[in-house]
Amino acid sequence: MDTALRPAVPPLPTMVRLSDGRNDAAQEFVTRLRAAAGDFAAAAGAQTAVVREVVPPARHRRSRCRVVLQLEDGQETDLTFLGPVSRSTGAPERAFDLQIQAWLAHALGTEGGWLVPDEESPDGRAIDVPAWSATARDAG
Repeated sequence: MDTALRPAVPPLPTMVRLSDGRNDAAQEFVTRLRAAAGDFAAAAGAQTAVVREVVPPARHRRSRCRVVLQLEDGQETDLTFLGPVSRSTGAPERAFDLQIQAWLAHALGTEGGWLVPDEESPDGRAIDVPAWSATARDAG
């Protein structure tokens, strides 16, 4: 058969190595926060919650989580939460989702010094969860 008559076949993709089954810490962080959407809705007394954005913490940036709540009256509330900067072993990252739930259960719609400017948030403000947590701890 003449090779000019055969269809051109693209080269095969390079081999992709399969994971050994372990997720990296950043992916686990994202997965855990996305899975917590139902807990966020329950804590806020909302019908539903969608985790729109999750950024894991790193040495040079704070973790962030953007949650959109649909309240019982049909209104939506779009909130951005800022967490810790570093990626130390487990505790701060694990506490971030629990701290978000605590804020939603106790502080939804309130003002405080932990509300900080954030140009990446839809309303230009974000909840500094570690600052709120420290304030709540000091008040209690």
